[in-house]
Amino acid sequence: DCIKASVKAAEMSKLTENAFRDVNIAFSNELATLAEDLGIDPFELIDLANKHPRVNILQPGPGVGGHCIPIDPWFIVSQSKGQAKLMHQARLINDERPFGVLKKIKEAASHFPRPKVALLGLSFKADIDDLRESPAMTIAVNLAINEDFDLLLVEPYIKELPKAFQQGNVRKVSLETAIEEGDVIVVLVEHAIFKAARPQLSQSQILIDTKGVWRHLRKEENYFTQKEISFLNEQRLDEQNIIEV
Repeated sequence: DCIKASVKAAEMSKLTENAFRDVNIAFSNELATLAEDLGIDPFELIDLANKHPRVNILQPGPGVGGHCIPIDPWFIVSQSKGQAKLMHQARLINDERPFGVLKKIKEAASHFPRPKVALLGLSFKADIDDLRESPAMTIAVNLAINEDFDLLLVEPYIKELPKAFQQGNVRKVSLETAIEEGDVIVVLVEHAIFKAARPQLSQSQILIDTKGVWRHLRKEENYFTQKEISFLNEQRLDEQNIIEV
């Protein structure tokens, strides 16, 4: 059915839908950061909170991508004369999120002399080939320029890597190769192929799971929060480590 509305209201409605999503994602991302600082599994926390019939917190991740949600709120903010404070702050939170994940990756990689960092997923959401405004791409590009890393990229929905990854230290590999060779394995997109996998990680590998895809691997005795990562720099990694962000 067609709904009659003024042109201005119809256009604002589209912007509002995406701004609403952005604000809700920002809440989940900020909550995940707070949970980590308190030593709480953010995915467990959200699952518990969502048991309330009037609560539906979205899942956190490495940021917000696509051609709509990261862009449309800025149109509202730019015309708001300073009134769209919540929407503005949500944009800042979600834009900063990939760099928080990037920091964790670099901290984890510092445990290895020549780290192989495997990034699982480059698209902006699951099971598509669209890389536009993808937070996973932001993370990957920032790692690719660091020649101290060997970067293994897994993206089953594209045939070739974008031109941003022409460096000799970057390879497109299969999921199996990434799991076998990666020192630090980072889940950035919840592709179905990743969710279906049941990887067997060695005791020296570090998994950073931004989407909670492999939560079944998590054990209390080897789960590390962001604060505990600095302590790990002082000791040899001798057990499987999982970081959820």
